[in-house]
Amino acid sequence: MAGGGVHAIIHSASVAAGGVGAGLAQIPGSDAPVLMTIQTGMIIGIAHQHDVSLGKTAAPDLVMTFAALMAGRGISQLLVGWVPVLGNAINATTAAGITEAIGWAANTYFSDEGNRKKHGGK
Repeated sequence: MAGGGVHAIIHSASVAAGGVGAGLAQIPGSDAPVLMTIQTGMIIGIAHQHDVSLGKTAAPDLVMTFAALMAGRGISQLLVGWVPVLGNAINATTAAGITEAIGWAANTYFSDEGNRKKHGGK
């Protein structure tokens, strides 16, 4: 079942999210659609590692379920995201950390047999 592949999926998505967060720090909210796409792909990949075929419509719903973690990101971006260099570093770290947390939450979710069956897995 899931193993090293999950680690690679989560860490790759987190690095990508950090890059997006750093690059778009001075434009509040501009990174949200890109981060959502990265996180959706990550969740689909994690589901696949758990033998669950997750559709592209179900994955964003799960991102939103796990996205309560993102509230702090919005606050940090408003407070310091606009500050060159410091804002880029904080936004990158926050985007990567939240993506990592969402990934591990998804992994825990799909590790549960009931949740796998709920989504058509074994």
